[in-house]
Parts: sequence; C-alpha cells; structure tokens
Amino acid sequence: MNSNLSKKTIKKGFLPYLFLFVIMLGVFYAVNVFNRDIHEFTYNEFISKIDNGKVKELNLVARGSGYVYEVTGSLKGYDKNESFEALLPLSEEVIKRIVDASDEQDFKLNVSPDPESSSLLLIVVNVLPIVLLVAVAFWFFNKQLAGNKSSMDFGKSRARLNPDNNKVTFKDVAGLKEEKEEVKELIDFLKNPKRFQKLGARIPKGVLLFGPPGTGKTLLAKAVAGEANVPFYFISGSDFVELFVGVGASRVRDMFQQAKRNAPCLIFIDEIDAVGRQRGTGLGGGHDEREQTLNQLLTEMDGFGANEGIIIIAATNRPDVLDPALLRPGRFDRQVTVNLPDVSGREEILGVHAKNKILADGVTLKNLAKRTPGFSGADLENLLNEAALLAVRRNKDEITMSEVDEATDRVLMGPAKVSHKYSENDRKLVAYHEAGHAVIGLKLRNASDVQKVTIIPRGSAGGYNMMVPSEEKLCSTKTDLLEEITGLLGGRTAEEITFGEITTGAHNDFEKATKIARSMVTEYGMSDLGPLQFEQQAGSVFLGRDYNKSQHFSNEVANEIDMEMRKIIDDCHKKATEIIKKNKELLKLIAESLLEYETLTKEQIDYLVKNGKMPVEEDNLESMSITELRKMAKEKGIKNSDKMNKAELIKELDV
Repeated sequence: MNSNLSKKTIKKGFLPYLFLFVIMLGVFYAVNVFNRDIHEFTYNEFISKIDNGKVKELNLVARGSGYVYEVTGSLKGYDKNESFEALLPLSEEVIKRIVDASDEQDFKLNVSPDPESSSLLLIVVNVLPIVLLVAVAFWFFNKQLAGNKSSMDFGKSRARLNPDNNKVTFKDVAGLKEEKEEVKELIDFLKNPKRFQKLGARIPKGVLLFGPPGTGKTLLAKAVAGEANVPFYFISGSDFVELFVGVGASRVRDMFQQAKRNAPCLIFIDEIDAVGRQRGTGLGGGHDEREQTLNQLLTEMDGFGANEGIIIIAATNRPDVLDPALLRPGRFDRQVTVNLPDVSGREEILGVHAKNKILADGVTLKNLAKRTPGFSGADLENLLNEAALLAVRRNKDEITMSEVDEATDRVLMGPAKVSHKYSENDRKLVAYHEAGHAVIGLKLRNASDVQKVTIIPRGSAGGYNMMVPSEEKLCSTKTDLLEEITGLLGGRTAEEITFGEITTGAHNDFEKATKIARSMVTEYGMSDLGPLQFEQQAGSVFLGRDYNKSQHFSNEVANEIDMEMRKIIDDCHKKATEIIKKNKELLKLIAESLLEYETLTKEQIDYLVKNGKMPVEEDNLESMSITELRKMAKEKGIKNSDKMNKAELIKELDV
C-alpha cells in the first residue's frame, strides 16, 4: 500500500514539471517559427539565383504525388533565420541543372526521399489520430462509470445488506422492554415459521415503528434481525425516489426479488414517510414518481405469500402523514410506538453507553437518569460523550460530576459564554430573575424540583433554572399546569418586586406560559368555557399539519377565549407575587449566593434554605465564591482578576 502511495505521489509531483516542459517547448517552437523570414521564389527566380552563384545551401525533396520538387535553402548574405523555398517541375533537366551548379559553385546540396512514400508515416499520420481519439473516449467513459457505478443501473435496488460483524442483539437495546416484547413474535417466526403455519397463524407482514427522533427505532430493527440471525437489508425511503418516473417502482420490485432469493430475511425501510406520504396531497396534482413507487410498494407487500419469510420493518417520526393504504391489515398491520424512555429506561441506556467510560465514584447513573427527563437514547449517548470530551480537555483521568453537569448544560442550552462580559447591574437583574424561579419552585407543592440555577449565559439566555418533575406522570392535572405557569412568571415577578422595573429577559417564559394557558382553554377544557375543544391540529399534509389549526368557534367565543387566557395568567401572576413577597429573604439569599458563586446545585440550594448559608467545601475551586477566588488570584499575582468571571478565575488558578 505504501509503495502504491509513493508511486502516486511521484506521478503527481512529476506531472506539473512535464506540463511546464511541454509549454516551454511549444513557446520555443512558436518563437522559432514566427521569427523565421522565408522568401518564396518562382521557377525563373530560382534558376536565376543558381546561375548567378548566389546559392549557399539547398535542400531538395521529391514530391511524387504532386509531380514537383520542393526546394528550400539559403542564399549568400542571408541571416541565420532567413531562407527561401520554391517548387520545381519533376524532370531530369531540372535535376541535372541543380547537380551541375552544385559541382561548379560547390554549395551544400541535400537530397531527401518523399516522406509521403513511407508506409509507416502514412499510418502514423492518418490512423494514429483516430486510434488516439477512440482511446481517449474509452478512457473517459470508463472513468465516468468508475466515478458513478450506479449510473447504468437506475432500476436496481439500493438496499444494502448489513454485515455479520455489525450484528446487534437485544442486549444492545436498553429501555425498550414493551417494544421488544412486541417484536419477539417476528423473531420466532423467522427462526421457525412452520410452528405458525401449523396452526394457520398469519404473522404480521409489516411492522411500523414510530416515535420521536433518537429513541432507538433503527437499533430495535437491527436487533430483531440479529436475534433471528437472518439477512438484514436496510434502505432509506429517499433511496427509492428518483428524477425519472418509474425508477422507484423498479427499485421496489428489485428489492423484493433479492429478498425472496434470501428468505427468510428482514427488510428495514428508514424514514418511510419520504415515499409513503399520503397520495393526492400536492397543489395542482400529485407527485408521479413518489406515488408510483408507493403503489408498487403496496402491491409487493400485499402480493407475496404469508409463508415466504419476508418481514418489513419501517420507521418514521410522522405516522400522521402516511397513506392510509400502508396501514391497513396485510401491510403494516402492527404499529409499535417507541416513546422517550422513563427513568428506569434512561438508567439502562446510560449503563450501555457508560461501559467504555471511566466514571468517578460520585457519578451515579440512577441520579443522572432522574435529572434527564425528556432525553432520548441519542441524547443520553451524546451527554456521556460530551462529558468524556470535557474530561479529556481538562486532563482528568475520570469523568466527574462536574463534567456531567457541564455536558448536561451543553446539550440543553449550548456552551457557556465565559468570555461574555456584562455589567454588575445586568448580573444582579439575572440573579434575582433566576432566584424568583427558584423560590416559586421551592414553595409550590406540586412544582418541579429545582436541580440547578446559574447566571452564566448560555445560548440566548443570560441564565437559566433547571427544574425537573419530582415524579414522572402520564398526564398533567390542572393544578400542575397552573403551578407551571406560576413558576414561569416567577422571574418577572421577582424583577418587579425587587427593582420596580421590568426587563426583556422573561420573553421566553411568557411564550411558554401563553402556550400552556391557550391549550388549557382551547384543547384541554380546563376553563369556565367548559369541556369543549375549540382548536385541534389539522390541515393539508402538503402544507404541513403543524402549521394549521382548525378553529370551530365564532368571534364572540374567540373573545371569551382571550378573556379566559388572561384570567389564568393574571391569577398565576398574583400567586407568584404573594409567594415572592412572603419569601423576600429567601429570594435575596439565593440571588446574593448566585452573584457570589454563579451556579448553585440542588444540594447547595437545599443546604442554603435549611441553614441560611452555603456549605463549606475546602480545596474545591468550583465550590468557592467569586470573592474568594479573586482574593486567591491577587495573592498569586494574577493580573486583572477583578475583571474576570468565575470560569476564567478557576482556569487561571488551576494553571
């Protein structure tokens, strides 16, 4: 391999010099050609020059095809680049006259045969250009085929066979207990189909996996094939759709032909909504290529027999846009919802991804699972990977809780803007705003637990408050939603009470609170308007269902909806104001602690509420206040420490 690379390197290094040499040769030739001064003589003029003895050198070439002699040469007194040429009749008299003149005047005479009389030259001049042209065309055609091997097989299937060394089993799939139970029948059928045939049972031909992104749909499909130990063909829905109408349908036919030759086997189609979207939803007509592909897929799924041993598993995030014909019995007649994992599922997933990572003693997967509600399997894998990268960046031998906390913040909000400078007044506003959220969370009975409060800016936020539910619920009560709105309004309420002024920092809180209040009134029936649903998600598939809401109410009812929303928000704001006013000292304590430490964890907040002061942890820079860090920096002679934030001070002191 190294010798081949060195040869390629030598060739690449030699080609520029060869190209330069050819250019220089061409320039040299052009200069010589254009600088030559050639005189054309008639027969009489040439004879006159010979008779007068002015010829210095003469070249004679016989042109048999034209019955003439071609004469070139130079005269006495000519410059180096000066010459003459003439055409003479092909006769013995002319030759005798030239030869006699050469003997008398003793000038140099060169006689050359006719080049056109050479067979080899004739072949080179007439045949070689054609051969070269054909060779270049053939080379170019082969190169195009090598660059795009699929250019001549439009109708061939793009399905790829999963290699045996990439086999996945149920041991690699964590947190999907019910989903694995749903697909175990498929494994039994692929292993022993006669067992089902004996009782006349019909195994589902297609299984549709749907759920949020990153929840493990593709991994589950691979595990089914791995457990059954059968060939696993995988393809994306977009691989069927092509520019030319009919290509996708041809690929579907070819895919099923390959599957039948290797049955029993499993076909996995990822993102099937790319080809299985509902027909007839385009403006002014449909999408002919996609619809023909879908029609062929529907025919093939309902066409092969129940005993052929081919099972299709498809995955999508948008089952609502699929064509109804795909979901009828005989096609994708089993649908499995792959939801976000619960706390026990998250713990199992973290255990799988933590196998090759060195975790410190203080990092427990159970606690980490409790702090990450709403995380998918992909999010959890990314969380541990980010923590590992941070540990390497900090030159640590193991992943500590500090890296896990920072990685969680990165996944949720983005990297911390440690270089961002803002005034002390802005810091104070952010501190009291976040402290207001924390106080509401601590004092409301059904509110979420406060896990972390920080005033370090991340993303578009100047700070944020991480709150997770005390326990995961299947559905939310009216009290839960009202207390969630009250918590969202806690930041703005703290600003009003402390400074008598309001800022733009609560715009995201208002957006969430308004959305919850409107849903309570128009969708959940949690208002004085009664158990009625005034809005629902609907609309054209082509235009996007998430962008349209069908409204079933009059203008008068719309006004009542607005009034009910305002009432909910006002009641929650009054409740937040009461809580903040009753707990002014706690608000001040948390805010002042945030100004000193910039970040407070759940344990620190609990200790602060109980004892009225921060816990003392020695030899830990991250637990020290910014005042203590600046004092240490001055003692070590670090310049401009008064202008540094906590993260910058810790970095300087670690050095």
